[in-house]
Amino acid sequence: MAPETHKTDSNPFGHRFISRTLLLILVMTLSYTVLILPIALRPSYLPITVGGVAPQDIQAPSSLSFISTVQTDAARKDAERTVSPKYLPADPAIARKKLDELRTILGFITSVRSDKFANRDQKSRDLLAIKNVKFNIEETSLVLDLPEDRWNSIQQEALRVLEEVMRTTIRGDQIFEARQSVPSRISLSFSPTSNTILSRLIQPQIEANSVFSEEQTRAAIEKARQDVQPVTRSLLAGEIIVRRGQVVTPLIFETLEKFDLVNPQSGYINYFSPAALIVIMGGFVAFYFIRRPIAPANSMRGLLLISGLYLVFLLSARFIIPNRTVFPYLFPMAAYGLTISSLYNTELGMVLSFVLAIISSYDLSSSLDITIYYSLTSLIGILILGKGLRVSSFFSSAAAIGIAGCAVIIAYRLSPGSIDFIGLATLLGSAFINGLASASLALLFQFVFSQLLGTTTALQLLDLSRPDHPVMQFMLRNAPGSYQHSLQVANLAEQAAEAIGADVLLTRVGALYHDIGKAANPQFFIENQVSGKSNPHDDLSPEDSASTIIRHVSDGIQIARKHHLPPRIMDFIKEHHGTLLTRYQYARAIQESAGQIERVNIEDFRYPGPSPHSKETALLMLADGCEARARAELPRSDMELRTLVKKVFEYLQQEGQLDQTSLTLNDLNVALESFVSTLKNSYHPRIIYPEIRTPSNPIEPLPDSAETAEQTIESK
Repeated sequence: MAPETHKTDSNPFGHRFISRTLLLILVMTLSYTVLILPIALRPSYLPITVGGVAPQDIQAPSSLSFISTVQTDAARKDAERTVSPKYLPADPAIARKKLDELRTILGFITSVRSDKFANRDQKSRDLLAIKNVKFNIEETSLVLDLPEDRWNSIQQEALRVLEEVMRTTIRGDQIFEARQSVPSRISLSFSPTSNTILSRLIQPQIEANSVFSEEQTRAAIEKARQDVQPVTRSLLAGEIIVRRGQVVTPLIFETLEKFDLVNPQSGYINYFSPAALIVIMGGFVAFYFIRRPIAPANSMRGLLLISGLYLVFLLSARFIIPNRTVFPYLFPMAAYGLTISSLYNTELGMVLSFVLAIISSYDLSSSLDITIYYSLTSLIGILILGKGLRVSSFFSSAAAIGIAGCAVIIAYRLSPGSIDFIGLATLLGSAFINGLASASLALLFQFVFSQLLGTTTALQLLDLSRPDHPVMQFMLRNAPGSYQHSLQVANLAEQAAEAIGADVLLTRVGALYHDIGKAANPQFFIENQVSGKSNPHDDLSPEDSASTIIRHVSDGIQIARKHHLPPRIMDFIKEHHGTLLTRYQYARAIQESAGQIERVNIEDFRYPGPSPHSKETALLMLADGCEARARAELPRSDMELRTLVKKVFEYLQQEGQLDQTSLTLNDLNVALESFVSTLKNSYHPRIIYPEIRTPSNPIEPLPDSAETAEQTIESK
């Protein structure tokens, strides 16, 4: 018998601890590998750069509106191009300077014309050497041959035209136009020859009198940029961002970044972040199993199944979900939690589902709502499923998952403004498909994995408990007394299991099947023998008699294997007598050997065992012993009944039959009270009906039970 606390390994660093620690480290390492390697069918982070080619069609995983820096900058650049350069007002000093320069040139020409000491060739060379005036030989001759009054008129006209031109605003890009306007400004009274001379004199003197203002131009550009409002880009869920083979523009790359589809991180960050998540989740699971000892923790096979199924779901999710719009809501993540819950218990299914939802959604686009979607649908589905006692429970769980999924979708995907009703309807339909797929997979998985683990599911147990099951029918036909005994023991053990928190359904079904081996040789067991007939054990030696009785355990195992009963039910067949003795036959053998105990091999009278290894099989052993002894002794008071039950409990404890179970002293006390209460209701004294004889009814009434019938006969 165990102490008040659960059994633990005496060596905290023993083989069991090391193997489970290594398994946890292996699962954490594989989970980390799944998160960092690009295994996704459509990875969240794509190898895309500006100017490169898109490797596949990429859709928006959700509806999104954002301020586009690229489009805003383009609009501001367009606004810059509309701003014309800013110039300062025309500077009159420049015009005066140019007029002075022209007067100097005219004065020099006048002096050359009047020079009496220079010949004509010398004068012509002097005119050709004038800076900023490009006369040719013919034009110098014309200038030298002009009459004095005509030359004076040309001088006056040149100064007038230059002043007129320089009064207008002339920018750097307008000089050519201003010089070209000179011929049209000369008075029509001058001949074409004079016009040519005037143009040669005036045009070189025309320069820009309005200077470019960089400061004003910069201010105008800045104002134009500020007047441009930020450009907002909106995309609906499922809208194509870029086509396969399309060149990635800055706008496309920016959009992919907003959806977190290209990895903005680099270096150690990509490896450190998932490592931190895996470590905290691994620590959480480790502490859960330490603080909450449960069935899977005691079975390496169970831990391997839980770990392997977790890795399959994680790998599948990371392969299918990334960069998808509808698939995340179709993926049956809740099937994992439902399977664990139906195989073990609700609490374990909820804890592991929560861990799987967080890790599988890590670093995906819209990871927050996907995590909540998986977590809530799994938790609600598990709560509705419970132990999965009926197939209808799985359908109810599927409906609950669908409804919960729809609620999460509406809460996180129903954005204000324009609503994509088609997209929303698609996601809501996906939630219900998810629920149906999750429940269906869980129903399939629990059947397959229960066979691999040797465990029993609630559905299997319910099917085994049906009276029309072939084994039950075989027992009812061949050994009706043993069948009735099994029913009584099942009722007794079931009530005690409920009282101490053991598996009630497993206890009942195990009790129903524990004696099926008696159906192979029913006549050798007293509950199947007909009163008045000889007992076949009278013709057998004590050893043969004991062997026949003990054989009902091995016969039961053969029948169980023939009908493919779960291994967990076989445990009840093997353990319900533990390693006890067939005491009647052993005592008879000692008697026949004239009390010489050493001549009797005690092992010939011992059940093969093993002794009970669970609360449920221990309760069966206790119930079997109490029911058999109560049937034999027929206690007539509560005190006698309590004493009887207590003796059975004490005997089995003394024999060490409860040492391998997790029953505590408190469990035994609660079970004892339950047995007493149940047996008291089963073996309470019956009322003996009085005789009623009348002329019309001379027949005595039937008693209400076989026991009162015996009492009636004795009274006569």
